[in-house]
Amino acid sequence: MENILVAGANGTTGKQIVNLLNKSQYFNPVAMVRKESQMQQFKNDDVDVVLGDLEENLDHIVKGVDKVIFAAGSGGKKVVAVDQEGAKNLIDVSKQANIKKFVMLSSMGADKPEQAEQLQEYLKAKHNADEYLKESNLPYAIVRPGSLTNNEPKGKIEIAEHLNKRGEISRADVAQTLVRALHDDSPHNQTFEILEGETLIGKALEKV
Repeated sequence: MENILVAGANGTTGKQIVNLLNKSQYFNPVAMVRKESQMQQFKNDDVDVVLGDLEENLDHIVKGVDKVIFAAGSGGKKVVAVDQEGAKNLIDVSKQANIKKFVMLSSMGADKPEQAEQLQEYLKAKHNADEYLKESNLPYAIVRPGSLTNNEPKGKIEIAEHLNKRGEISRADVAQTLVRALHDDSPHNQTFEILEGETLIGKALEKV
C-alpha cells in the first residue's frame, strides 16, 4: 500500500479524503494536522497522523510518504502564507523526497484570477501555487472544482480542462476525485475542472 500524505486533513474536505483512503485497499492515509489537539480523532480511527505547519519546516513530514494530496486552506485568513507559500513549501520538500505524485486541490477560476468578481486574492494564490507545481517537475494532477456543497455524493462528475461554465459539486465527490487521481492510470501532469455531472468519477478521469 502507498502512504498518502493529506495536507489539510482536519478540514471538511480533508476529513472525507482521509476516510476514503482509510477504506482503500491501495492507500494508507497519513493525516497532516497543525495542532496536537487535532491528532486524537485520527488516532481513534487507526490513521497515521503527523504534526506539521505549512508555514514552518516540513522536511519531517514527507518521510516514508509515496504521494501527496494538498487539500489545505486558510479559509481566507492567510491566503498568501498558506494557500500559496504553504503549498510551495510542501511542493519543495516533496520534490526533495522524490514523491511519486502530487495531487492539488485548486479552484475553478484559478487559471484567470484577474477575471474573478469575488475571491480574487484567493484565486491568485491558488494560481501561483498551481503554476509552481507545474514547474516543479513533480508528477501532478491539479483538480479545480466549482462551488463546494455539503450535499450527498453522486459519484458522478463532469470534467474537462475548461468547462466554460459555473456550477456546484459536493465535497464528497471532490474528495473521491482527488483520491482517484492518485492512481497510476489516472491523468499525469494535467489540470482539469470538475462539476456535478453524469459520468462515473473513474470513467470521467479516463477521458481527460
